[in-house]
Amino acid sequence: MALEDTLKQLNQLDINDIDFSRVGVWPLAGRVVLLIVIAAALVGGGYFFMIKDRYSQLEFAANKERELFTQFERKSFEAANLDAYRDQLAEMEETFGALLKQLPKDTEVPGLLEDIDEFGRGSGLTIQKIALEGEQVGEFYVELPIRIEVQGGYHEFGAFISGIAGMPRIVTLHNFEIETRKDGKALLNMVVNAKTYRYKDQGEEG
Repeated sequence: MALEDTLKQLNQLDINDIDFSRVGVWPLAGRVVLLIVIAAALVGGGYFFMIKDRYSQLEFAANKERELFTQFERKSFEAANLDAYRDQLAEMEETFGALLKQLPKDTEVPGLLEDIDEFGRGSGLTIQKIALEGEQVGEFYVELPIRIEVQGGYHEFGAFISGIAGMPRIVTLHNFEIETRKDGKALLNMVVNAKTYRYKDQGEEG
């Protein structure tokens, strides 16, 4: 019967009739409600200040675990393929060494100019000018521009360019200009800028 009386008092309880200054003499129903409110506040506060923070720490730890596992998988893959990487590195070093041999040294540049001259004359062209211009120092290499001026026909130009492209040294061609001669002859004038390269010494500034 005591439970039924308490429930009856709760149903009859009017919040406007509660005097919070006299909590000690409240009816049982009021004190029950107050205890429920206090308990709910304690549970909610405990979750907010303690459990919620623990959940955040747990989520952070879970994310860190996934990150570490991903790093572990990547490093395991690299370790398993270490021999393959070493083979690739050796192959790249060999290729790099072959490219180095194609870059002329300072003492080889005059010979390079002579080779270009021979290709031009062998292609049937008249050589007007082959001159080395000012070096351009880059971050890793030095660029050596060469200005070439020749006279001839289209077929001779093609043979000349193919010959330069097949040279053992690295030579690139840029900025072609082809014009008809002003004297009315059938020959054409061609101006082209060639570039070869050498490695920059440590003491050279870029």
